Amino acid sequence: MPKSFDKGFRWVTDPSVQVEDTPETSQESQEPETSQESDAAPKGPVQGTGMPADQGTVAAWRPARSEPVINFVDSLIATAVNEGASDIHIEPREKELHVRLRIDGVLFKKPAPPIKMHPAVISRLKILANLDISERRLPQDGRIRANVSGKQIDLRISMLPISHGEKCVIRVLDSHAISVGLDQLGMSPGTFEAFRSEILQPHGIVLVTGPTGSGKSTTLYSALQVMDGATLNICTVEDPVEYDLASINQVQVHESIGMTFAAALRSLLRQDPDTIMVGEIRDEETARVAVQAALTGHMVLSTLHTNDAPSSITRLVDIGIEPYLISAAVNGALAQRLLRRICENCKEPMTTVPESTAVYLEKHNVEPRQLYCGTGCEVCRHTGYKGRIGIYELLVLNEELRDIITHNPSLGDLKAASKKQGMHTLRDDGLQKAFQGHTTVEELIRITES
Repeated sequence: MPKSFDKGFRWVTDPSVQVEDTPETSQESQEPETSQESDAAPKGPVQGTGMPADQGTVAAWRPARSEPVINFVDSLIATAVNEGASDIHIEPREKELHVRLRIDGVLFKKPAPPIKMHPAVISRLKILANLDISERRLPQDGRIRANVSGKQIDLRISMLPISHGEKCVIRVLDSHAISVGLDQLGMSPGTFEAFRSEILQPHGIVLVTGPTGSGKSTTLYSALQVMDGATLNICTVEDPVEYDLASINQVQVHESIGMTFAAALRSLLRQDPDTIMVGEIRDEETARVAVQAALTGHMVLSTLHTNDAPSSITRLVDIGIEPYLISAAVNGALAQRLLRRICENCKEPMTTVPESTAVYLEKHNVEPRQLYCGTGCEVCRHTGYKGRIGIYELLVLNEELRDIITHNPSLGDLKAASKKQGMHTLRDDGLQKAFQGHTTVEELIRITES
């Protein structure tokens, strides 16, 4: 590759990163053949892409296997894993390359190579993910399996053409992250016992709601671990299957060939299941099959994108499910968010309450109490936060609420009835965790009020 690629920029090889030699990644060891006379078009297709190789493909292939590019990609993966990042963003701009890591829900900028190195970095990632390196006009998705310091890591790759090249976002999937027990998610004792009781019922639907990145999948996986996989037939329908779970039958959705959530769910019902986890209820067909499954004696766990727990009921109505069916099938709904946790290394009591916090507490008629904050240190990258903690809002349907739902109430009426029955809101749980010193009111405002 041209020497200018690594001029003034050095990445040291990280021996802790090893990409597994799987059928998806073995193509990188086989450079496409070229004629002896020149580097013109190779004789055959590039292995793993299924596309005829051309001169542009060969030109992209060789820089992608150069030492600076390999070192950069390996170092970036190792840094992301070691710092607990959930996503890696590689973004080309007109004159520079931006590299950012999402840590605890916030993007942090990292050192980046020169912009001229960007095509080679993208090609390197495409090779590892078994993508077509010659295709730069269409989005592509792939997967890489790597071993970082002895830890098995799956990387989900998404390529998207933008105005200055291809942007790459890498989702870091650490199997150790889903081994968290249900009792370690940060639920209050009352919420934990109530939620655990609901998921262990023999039939019904339990929904987990919240925006993307709020920890819904982790909660569902933790719920499945509470169940006895040895005596139950537990099946999941996911898009995509992010983690391999022992003793659980996982089905991958392929909508392009007709393998939708609804189609997979119908097939699973002929597989004698006890518990079914549906990655997401997106449409009426999936919702209706899930309701029928619950009414015929199966436990169904799934997710919805709603802002709070009562909204999950009205969302099912909006999708097209009759209120009387929702009343009979749904056991409960858990809304959740993830707040950054105060860094324990630099945590100290607040001596002065910020104005925004004081206004927020007064607005919601909350009596001020001792609050805490992080002053910032090396451990938390001078942010005052390290790690995240969940806040939860659990709606359990009793007979009175079921009767109310049957009459198709407005969202406001349903929220009022839920609170009357003892439901603690996300705000209630967030304030409780702030007073306990786990997070800050500013963080609660950022996540729930924005």
